[in-house]
Amino acid sequence: MARRAAGGLGPHGDDFSFVSPVVKYVLFFFNMLFWMISMVMVAVGVYARLLKHAEAAMACLAVDPAILLVVVGVLTFLITFCGCVGSLRENICLLQTFSICLTIIFLLQLAAGVLGFVFSDKARGKVSEIINGAIVHYRDDLDLQNLIDFGQKEFSCCGGVSYKDWSQNMYFNCTTTNPSRERCSVPFSCCLRDDGEAVINTMCGQGMQAMSYLEASAFIYTNGCIDKLVNWIHSNLFLLGGIALGLAVPQLVGILLAQILINQIRDQIKLQLYNQQHRADPWY
Repeated sequence: MARRAAGGLGPHGDDFSFVSPVVKYVLFFFNMLFWMISMVMVAVGVYARLLKHAEAAMACLAVDPAILLVVVGVLTFLITFCGCVGSLRENICLLQTFSICLTIIFLLQLAAGVLGFVFSDKARGKVSEIINGAIVHYRDDLDLQNLIDFGQKEFSCCGGVSYKDWSQNMYFNCTTTNPSRERCSVPFSCCLRDDGEAVINTMCGQGMQAMSYLEASAFIYTNGCIDKLVNWIHSNLFLLGGIALGLAVPQLVGILLAQILINQIRDQIKLQLYNQQHRADPWY
């Protein structure tokens, strides 16, 4: 039997590798990018959280944008860390963790979209509950206040179902026992905008809840934000579909690259074991 060339061990030479550098480093830099983004998200969230008063921050913890930013940032940091180190060190365990986490997140997003479409009435009720909770804590959280003002100005709406929903807030409550100066009022973001107005009148919503719909409609938006939001979603389905696709594509690409790299690493391990088993063979 003729002996194989000195450089050939097993079916491939010692310098051969199944692991593609392109797949390896594309996955590494892909995760590195989102890893850096996640650190910025955590830093911004923590900074925004520290700027708040403790009592105000605890009042509306569930809808606190700063907390949401920190949680998403930490999860992204951990997942992309597994992807970064796993691809760089060719660690199957970390790559599998990264791939499984991305798959779970993708399936949860898909399930949320399908359930939101199928159970649209319940989703509408949940949105109404969140908006009403935000109205109650309007004055307790500056970030939440700015978010509500932005939404009301952007969608030209006021309250959840109508402008009278602001009576749920202790400062805007319309009962006679309310000593607040803002009694029966609505936030200035509910007011009809005058393009020629140089200075915003923050007291333009004074006493609007005491008026009828017809009277109040001359000064403020009387329609609620829930209907406006639903109408906006229906008229921007292609935009929302594009955003959903933009979120899904990086996840699917990450899963695909991780699985390709895992299979390449396993093939490389098999090659190394094969070479070790036949290295002592004098006819090899």
